[in-house]
Amino acid sequence: MEVCVVEVDWTVRAIRGATTASENSPEAIREAVWELLDELERYNAFDPKQIISATFSVTRDLDALFPASVARKRPRWENVPLLDVQHMHVENDLERCIRFLIHVHLSASARVYHPYLRHAQSLRPDWSLSAIGSQ
Repeated sequence: MEVCVVEVDWTVRAIRGATTASENSPEAIREAVWELLDELERYNAFDPKQIISATFSVTRDLDALFPASVARKRPRWENVPLLDVQHMHVENDLERCIRFLIHVHLSASARVYHPYLRHAQSLRPDWSLSAIGSQ
């Protein structure tokens, strides 16, 4: 019997991202998360159906809305397993910060853009669009 081996170029990739909310209100959190996920989808070539799971963390000064509830309302995100957690508190850390860690099936050769927006850009300046463009 002859066995056919097909080489698959797909792998599980992790995408990080973060932003800040202007205040601790449902509207401000919703706006920040929506903008962050727009940026994620704009610069990464995947369909949300390829997402394995997404974990959102927020600093302890944000408790007006779960970020996952915002993601769940996006097109094709309704079946993505989502989790919200409180980020570990560290003195003098960035305030009103929303972070995510998303695992997604992507081509092993696909470029990955990690969106860091608003005041969260300072967390990973090496992952900004300008840094990626110069590579």
